[in-house]
Amino acid sequence: MVPRGGPVKTAVITGGNGGLGRALAAGLQGRGYHTVLLDIDVTGLAHNELQTPIKVDLTDGDALAAISATVIEMRPSVDLVVYNAGITQIGALIETNDVTHRKVFEINYFSAVNFARYFVQPLRKSRGSHLAISSVAGFSPLFHRTAYAASKHALEGFFASLRSEEAPFGVRTMIAAPSFIATNIGNEQRRDDGTARPGSAKDGLDYMSTNAAAEVILRGVERGKAFIPVGRVAMLSWWINSLSPRLFQRLMERKIRDR
Repeated sequence: MVPRGGPVKTAVITGGNGGLGRALAAGLQGRGYHTVLLDIDVTGLAHNELQTPIKVDLTDGDALAAISATVIEMRPSVDLVVYNAGITQIGALIETNDVTHRKVFEINYFSAVNFARYFVQPLRKSRGSHLAISSVAGFSPLFHRTAYAASKHALEGFFASLRSEEAPFGVRTMIAAPSFIATNIGNEQRRDDGTARPGSAKDGLDYMSTNAAAEVILRGVERGKAFIPVGRVAMLSWWINSLSPRLFQRLMERKIRDR
C-alpha cells in the first residue's frame, strides 16, 4: 500500500523499461517506493507520482555520472538500487570477437560497477540496499554463453565482495539469480555479433513470467537474503552445481545443447 502523501522511499532500477524492470517497478511501487527507471529507451514509461523514467546510455560514463547526481539531488533519499540492465550473447567462442566480449561486459558488469560507486554514499545514508540481478550463468556454466556467463560471474564476485565493505554501514548487498524469464520470447532479434535482448533466447527451459520472478526477488529482498535463486531451475541448479559441478555441466549440456 502506498503511504498517504506519496512514496517516501526511492528505488533506482537500471534496465527499467525491460520486462523484469517494469515488473520490479510495479512490485516496489505497491510496497511504497517511488521508482526511478533508467534505460536507453524509455518509450511507453509514464512519468507520474510513482515513477520517473530517465533516458541514459549506461555505457556512457559522463552521462551516467550526471544522471546519478541528478537522481540523488532530486529524491529525498535513495533506499534501493537495482542493477538490472543487461544483454545476452549467444554463440561459440570461435564466433565471438573481442569487441563483442567487451560489449557484453560494458553493459552487464562495468555499468553496474560504475553505478554502484555513485550510490555508495546515498545508500549508506539511508542504510539501504544494493540488488544485483545476475543469472544462473553467474554461478555455473552455460552452453554457448561464454561472454555472458563470464560477465555474470564477475557481477556476482563484485557484489559479494562489496557486501563485506558495506555491511558495517548498515547497507545490505543482495544478488538475485533468475533462470529463464519470458521477457522477449519470440522477439529474439539476435544481432550479427550474437548479442540479444535478455529473455529472448529460444533454447531456454521452464520459463517464468516477469511478474512471478519479480515477486520472488522482492520477497527475498524483504527477508534480507544475500542470495536469491529465482525459480525452480535456478534453485535446482544452485544445489546441483554446489554439490557436483561436473554433474551439473553434464546435465546442462544435455538440456541446452540439444535445444
